[in-house]
Amino acid sequence: MGRLERKDTDLHQETLRLNRYLALAGVGSRRKNDELILSGAVRVNGTVVKELGSKVDPLHDRVTVNGKPVLAAQRSLYILLNKPKDCITTLHDERGRTTVLDYVRLRQRVYPVGRLDRDTTGILLLTNDGDLAHRLTHPSSEIEKIYRARLDKSVTDDDLRALRKGVRLSDGPARAAEATVIPGTRRREVILSVHEGRNHLVRRMFEAQRYTVRQLERLGFAGLTTQGVARGKWRFLHHTEVQHLKTLTAHRDEKHA
Repeated sequence: MGRLERKDTDLHQETLRLNRYLALAGVGSRRKNDELILSGAVRVNGTVVKELGSKVDPLHDRVTVNGKPVLAAQRSLYILLNKPKDCITTLHDERGRTTVLDYVRLRQRVYPVGRLDRDTTGILLLTNDGDLAHRLTHPSSEIEKIYRARLDKSVTDDDLRALRKGVRLSDGPARAAEATVIPGTRRREVILSVHEGRNHLVRRMFEAQRYTVRQLERLGFAGLTTQGVARGKWRFLHHTEVQHLKTLTAHRDEKHA
């Protein structure tokens, strides 16, 4: 497994802004945390705090959200998992099924960035940086996701063109940025890239064209891949990869400002 190349030293500061503290605890983005603060859901040492910009001492203050204590991580963690099949993208499962945290076991809690279906394999990011996770999953970020889909029958050129042009789904139109056949697969395997994150999106796009996806793997997410990471294994992101993600989402924010 990898190693951290740089520690996040936020908690060595005397105080942190409350919304940043909550983000480090994985509660949500700073904007979402501001909404929680204004709603009166956040208490510091038993007292409701509604003032934005309030600061806390992470080593001594006790912070709760809706009565539940939250603890900011001692460092920000960024992890790339090559998700295996039959694995749930949740923190826990009431039915006792295997979750991604059964593969990524750490003292500090991390959270999946978005979701993959139980039967979908491939790249999945996990982090305790709620702010970055929110940016990566927000529709305005338009993060590229690349999939390899194995179909129940050969795909036609017309249907590939239709996927690139856009197909109608129950929750609105969806379009593939690219859709190409993998040579030597009898036209039954397709590389498809999208810039959305709706549930079961790729499977539903093919279903709209009367195909069934037999196997689905996410090959890429925001320019990252599982190269060198075996199925069911994980590694820490390198500092340059983390900076790439932060820069990418910052540029998206500017684009949609």
